[in-house]
Amino acid sequence: MAGPATLLASIGHQAGALRMLRAVAAPHPPHSPPQPSHSQTFSTRGSGPAWHSLGEEAEVFKAGGAQELEGERRAPGKSPKEGEEIGDLSPLSPGEPRTEKLTWPRLARCETLREMALRSKMSRLVEATSQLVQVEQALLLPLLQQHPLPLHPKDSIEFRNICSHMALQREGQQFERDLHEAHQCLKTIIEKLLCSLAIFPSDSYIPVRSALRQILQNLLAM
Repeated sequence: MAGPATLLASIGHQAGALRMLRAVAAPHPPHSPPQPSHSQTFSTRGSGPAWHSLGEEAEVFKAGGAQELEGERRAPGKSPKEGEEIGDLSPLSPGEPRTEKLTWPRLARCETLREMALRSKMSRLVEATSQLVQVEQALLLPLLQQHPLPLHPKDSIEFRNICSHMALQREGQQFERDLHEAHQCLKTIIEKLLCSLAIFPSDSYIPVRSALRQILQNLLAM
């Protein structure tokens, strides 16, 4: 059996974990790949400088662009070689550059969605930890002064250590593993509290049991 001092120690570890979780969950600007400059979309033909102005591009097109497109149209049975892409054969207007296909924006969107999912999972963990600390302070601590309960402060220490390690990672597979372990550890803390409260079927414990079950339900919905 443990008294208020043990519960206060557990609350202290959980509060420390909560501070680190909030620091990790704080929004930070997403990383986006560098975009090519407008001049880099111009293709080079023949000899000369690496980049052409709009006027120079138009002259190059007049000299060889029309013949090249005409040659492509005169070979309808020609199949593209392996690895080649079939491009748009419509004639280009003078000064219109050929642009390369860019897949970077699509990759950036996928990464952003993944980061959003992690932030959502993190916010739920932060909310559950905050609610647990509040319930322990407001409801469980006064009851514990009258009836000692079996508590497990080592679980709260482990929870704080996991959150501390997760705060050093910030991203990557190790961060996701730490996030999962923190979720499981907090789940264990709540379940053990419910088991301890089940020993005393007093009506005075109904509010705290109900609050803990609600926190656990929200946590399992992640």
